[in-house]
Amino acid sequence: MTDMYKGTIVEESLIDNSVINDFEVIDSKISNDENPADRWHLYTVSITHEDIKRLSDNIKPKWYMHFWKDKNVIVIFHGKRFEFNYDDKKSWTPAIEYGIEMGIPKEQLDFLID
Repeated sequence: MTDMYKGTIVEESLIDNSVINDFEVIDSKISNDENPADRWHLYTVSITHEDIKRLSDNIKPKWYMHFWKDKNVIVIFHGKRFEFNYDDKKSWTPAIEYGIEMGIPKEQLDFLID
């Protein structure tokens, strides 16, 4: 059995959004911004480690995604990947610093899991 990770893909973060069809979608929702052009389409997916690697080439600059299995977290940016233990907050530092360098506000680099 392949280890499956869970995470959320924001459709607007993708270069080619048809890739969502490659994954098992567990849930989907649309943000409720008043202006339809500002709405995000969010897909909670079940995804393999290999698919996460492949997905990092399909993320637009200044976006990231994160996936988790138990306390193991994988954060991907376009062409870049970080792995850490959720409970070890110091291990988050390289991913946070990289995200800030890419222009992502620090408060958005919270890597929530459920």
